[in-house]
Amino acid sequence: MNGPAPEAGASGPARTLVAGVGNIFLGDDGFGVETLRRLTREELPSSVELADVGVRGVHLAYELLDGWDTLVLVDVTARGGEPGTLYLIDASDADDRSSGQEPSPLDGHRMTPDAVLALLDTLCAGTGAAPPRRILVVGCEPACLDEGIGLSPQVAAAVPEAVRMVTGLVRQDAVV
Repeated sequence: MNGPAPEAGASGPARTLVAGVGNIFLGDDGFGVETLRRLTREELPSSVELADVGVRGVHLAYELLDGWDTLVLVDVTARGGEPGTLYLIDASDADDRSSGQEPSPLDGHRMTPDAVLALLDTLCAGTGAAPPRRILVVGCEPACLDEGIGLSPQVAAAVPEAVRMVTGLVRQDAVV
């Protein structure tokens, strides 16, 4: 991945990082990685970079210190809906991400998007860096997170719509 992103409007469109998150060895947890794989086939604005983060959440938090304008996280998101349901969550406001609870111990192999964003907030506070202006999560309700490779039929069926959703978001952001 490249160095600091230019400021929006300074020398081109704002830069966007799309990060696929998840563990392909835990069934539907591979949703973000599979969606990202399919996004590599799409024509995206030149201001968009794709990153297969997998389970490297700490790496992602440090990468975000490079001054990205927008982050789109793609991951499973258990919210109680029907398996395969897609969610678009705006996580831009750090106050909304803060639950007031003590942070859990850092485990680099089990970093949920919430944990990555909390680490990012801590790193920004300590370094003076700014988090991305927009942080969006494209989430999918999982059916099965048991050990095994491959998505459930419901989550696999949601991947093409997730690709359309992310593609629309990054194209919209490129013209803002």
